Amino acid sequence: MNKKINRVIVSGGGTGGHIFPALAIANEIKMRNPDVDILFVGAEDRMEMERVPAAGYKIIGLPVMGFPRKPSLKLITFFKKLRQSARLAKKIVADFNPQVAIGVGGYASGPLLRAAAKNKVPSLIQEQNSYAGITNKLLSKKANCICVAYDNMERFFPADKIILTGNPVRKNLTEKQDRKTALEFFNLTETDKVVLIVGGSLGARSVNQAVLKNIELIAASGVQVIWQTGAYYFKNIQEELNGKKPGNLHIHKFITRMDLAYEVANLVISRAGAGTISELCLVGKAAILVPSPNVSEDHQTKNAMALVDKQAALMVRDDEINEKLFPLAFEVVADKDRCATLASKSKELAKPDATVKIVDEIEKLVR
Repeated sequence: MNKKINRVIVSGGGTGGHIFPALAIANEIKMRNPDVDILFVGAEDRMEMERVPAAGYKIIGLPVMGFPRKPSLKLITFFKKLRQSARLAKKIVADFNPQVAIGVGGYASGPLLRAAAKNKVPSLIQEQNSYAGITNKLLSKKANCICVAYDNMERFFPADKIILTGNPVRKNLTEKQDRKTALEFFNLTETDKVVLIVGGSLGARSVNQAVLKNIELIAASGVQVIWQTGAYYFKNIQEELNGKKPGNLHIHKFITRMDLAYEVANLVISRAGAGTISELCLVGKAAILVPSPNVSEDHQTKNAMALVDKQAALMVRDDEINEKLFPLAFEVVADKDRCATLASKSKELAKPDATVKIVDEIEKLVR
């Protein structure tokens, strides 16, 4: 017997890699259940507190913070905020009385899903990475279902709870784009070779520095380079390049039409966040991945290697990018067959129905 979904809590955030999947799941739930009440729970002062309301959903912030990597007085603050967040999460769950709680990763997931479990609310975890974080490993003991994007996740979670779904991606990426429109959007021509550089939703300092250190090589390459710097770095980069920016370098603070950017790109240089990798596979793009060294358990390197091992991407270590990244990028983009092989292998790993499959599992929990 079907049971309508009326009240859902979605928790997590911190980066676009958590927020985009959360919104994709919420949108699919709402499409199937137009009258559903969806409440997001995020971390105060993180980007979800702006992005979620902008997408039309309510959100409550918890004062939770990340665990300090080094022993310091921040540990006292961490545990104080964790206790405050646990109390607030308990109240939120009691007041909202959800039928199901969904955790997508990020600081807020822990307190909220623990509170849901104590109230006997069924829960689903969506793990984006190939290497699970500590929070999700702990939460998996009480979760009813764990949706993953990679094989062999039995290393981290109970095997009987795992469903291989893939990662949700932005819906417009599944729609075929008109190439002429995409070229016009970036002032490019059909004959241009194009390299797209993205550093994640917050930007990537070391990748941006590598661009600046290779300006002469970029100028001499004849390749069109579209560069998303991230809002934090944009102003300083403009000042540093004042009067020195080559004509084939196109600088953007944030690319609003990633669907069009992927359409024009022959090669993508990117961090190895799980969401970005899922997008690259979905659109079938040759890529050079530069894993961030500043993430827990070095999970971006493990994400990248999941593609590299299947000849679906190339990887350059963060401490080697100044010397190796752009010579490799321009070598690859000039080799049409190599680009095509990488793109084809990447496309084979795509899971375009991820969001639909995840919401199918949510509906099973509610029933």
